[in-house]
Amino acid sequence: MKAEYADYLRTEMLPTIWCAGCPNGIVLASFIRAIKRGFERDKTVVVSGIGCSGRITQYLDFESVHTTHGRALAFATGIKLAKPDLNVVVFMGDGDAVAIGGNHFIHACRRNIDLTAVVINNSLYGMTGGQLAPTTPEGAKTKTSPYGNVERPFDIAKLAIAAGASYVARFTAYQPRWIEKAIFEAMQHHGFSVVEVVTGCPTHQRIKPANLLKHLKENFRRRNSLSLDEIQPTDIGVFKKEVRGEFCEKIEKLRKYVRKGENKENV
Repeated sequence: MKAEYADYLRTEMLPTIWCAGCPNGIVLASFIRAIKRGFERDKTVVVSGIGCSGRITQYLDFESVHTTHGRALAFATGIKLAKPDLNVVVFMGDGDAVAIGGNHFIHACRRNIDLTAVVINNSLYGMTGGQLAPTTPEGAKTKTSPYGNVERPFDIAKLAIAAGASYVARFTAYQPRWIEKAIFEAMQHHGFSVVEVVTGCPTHQRIKPANLLKHLKENFRRRNSLSLDEIQPTDIGVFKKEVRGEFCEKIEKLRKYVRKGENKENV
């Protein structure tokens, strides 16, 4: 293992529980490189929920919180409000983020709280057996849709934009350097940032890791500066960067008003 990664890992927790060829390792390494580009480990907290991607916090040698299913953003919101000076990064799977955690996701977007949400999208529930998820493509077969999915899936990037996130990007596991850059930009951005990483699951989708990466390379294309209606599920890029009021700052203004009786118009 290269020292550039080992220095940021709890090496005593290795090897990981992930299956051979799992793209989660690509996301983990991309995050470490993003941190090395300009963020202090002691001022960064990583939070995760439940699922394959939720194990990331166990391997990173940071202040970290491994929370309950779907509640990673709720825990992260509390941390950020208590310590606004910290960089708070939240790792979630697609089921964790937009199924059981869907309500927290849309409201974090709406509030525009300064968190970075990295959503690892493998289009199913990997850790519990490969069941149908809200991101499973129509027609796809899973353990709980053996005849093909009949539900329309969420497009996580479009959902984030529509709900109010101020930075939204999507890349695939085939583009680790673009993932690194997107996470770095998202952490620099002052507001709620969503970086969706499309991965896939070699085990439950029964595809060789190399063929999975080839599929991601051939079927996704980079397109930036698209309107919400133009974005397609196979588009990748940075879709939104917007500067607007951040939630913690608004709360701090409210606190000052309550404590000092400032003019309410300034809140």
